[in-house]
Amino acid sequence: MSRRLTVGPFNRVEGDLEVTLDVEDGRVAAARVNSPLYRGFEQMLVGKHPLDALVVVPRICGICSVAQSAAAAAALADASGLAMPDNGRLAHKLILAGENLADHLTHFYLFFMPDFARAQYAGRPWHAAVERRFRATTGEAVRELLPARADFLRLIGYLAGKWPHSLALQPGGTTRAVTPTEKVRLLAVLRDFRAFLEGPLFGDALENVAALATPDALRAWGTARSSDFAAFLAVAADLRLDMLGRAGDLFLSHGAYGRSADCLFARGVWEQGIAQLAPFDAALVAEDVSHAWLAGGAPLPPLHGETQPLAGGGLNDCAEKPAAYSWCKAPRYEGRVAETGALARQAVDGHPLARALLAEAGGGNVEARVVARLLEVARLLPAMEEWVRALAPGAPFCAQWTLPDEAQGVGLVEAARGALGHWLRIERGRIAGYQIVAPTTWNFSPRDAAGTPGALEQALVGLPVGADEKTPLAVQHVVRSFDPCMVCTVH
Repeated sequence: MSRRLTVGPFNRVEGDLEVTLDVEDGRVAAARVNSPLYRGFEQMLVGKHPLDALVVVPRICGICSVAQSAAAAAALADASGLAMPDNGRLAHKLILAGENLADHLTHFYLFFMPDFARAQYAGRPWHAAVERRFRATTGEAVRELLPARADFLRLIGYLAGKWPHSLALQPGGTTRAVTPTEKVRLLAVLRDFRAFLEGPLFGDALENVAALATPDALRAWGTARSSDFAAFLAVAADLRLDMLGRAGDLFLSHGAYGRSADCLFARGVWEQGIAQLAPFDAALVAEDVSHAWLAGGAPLPPLHGETQPLAGGGLNDCAEKPAAYSWCKAPRYEGRVAETGALARQAVDGHPLARALLAEAGGGNVEARVVARLLEVARLLPAMEEWVRALAPGAPFCAQWTLPDEAQGVGLVEAARGALGHWLRIERGRIAGYQIVAPTTWNFSPRDAAGTPGALEQALVGLPVGADEKTPLAVQHVVRSFDPCMVCTVH
């Protein structure tokens, strides 16, 4: 028996998302992911002064605005051949890391775990405790997370003035210098947040979590503790979340928190089953529009890409392009689908637990994606403490620079959800081209000209769908494991 099921719009997702499922004999046979909201930010920037990008692109999203600012600043710095002073570099890393770490916790507590508090799971041995802890809007964890998160975001306030939509991140560094007193306050913010992480979330020192190297060690650690992470591990083991959400074998990271030579998390492209890490080459990225409501022919590299909507395109059928079903382009790396995100970052970086989870399950999966986010939390906060200690009040935070009349640049950063790239062309002192490839553009892409589904479309195939299910729980778990940010997906 076959049927077609449209799931969406999804709640607890930034932006609009719909997924069309072809269901055969109780399982997903094929999936098409639709990003139905067209936004047009890339066209807004054409003809503008290059510095206008620093004002416009943070407004793409209220969740990851710092990541957009950082990518724009990096593209302008690349176009200008500009190097930041050490203080500016450290402040950039801290501001971006602050947003990304807050995003990981928001995803875990507010977007992902509430699905397991649903009545459909009543009777499971863990359900009562999970419902009490993670029930949407009323769970105990919400009352603990929100004040801790708000206190932690003071770090961005000290360094960038405000969050979101700060103008503090500039191509030459940051506009706000840190005083000796503020440096002490920054360390206090991190100390207090470490207490939350080592209390309710992990129930253990961050360094002990970061040192977990095998799936067996992870699960033994989880059974010995009463913590929110341990609760997730119990749910994952019972529901076999390691068997849900298998996508492809190629994982991509731009490298996080540093220049390519000294990133905290390495830059590169890693394929499961191949030990050697390949270097990431931005010139090998191309965007396919064969299944998008956009004009265009052969795939183009973002530096020369265009974003031209079809007349009459959108949710209504477009006679001009009947194969189209999304506003999202299909980015490909050397013509291949790549997954990005915290799991990709940790696998590319070579963390033994991330790679072992992939090897054990035969690929990316729901459990591994969530574990990678929390593993990253445990690794990131101690690094932030080191960066704050390295700040030198009184030394420069921003370099002087001159904007070229003719130039091109690429800004590559890692947002919480994965690889974010801005490609910029400047002609006659104005923006002649601006293209953005966001993490969810990679993960939620439609098919390409060869008919190859994107990462999420692959991950949904084979999932069980009950005869009466209109919004299948398994589908929701897989979608949320990628932590979509749909407003960043389409520009």
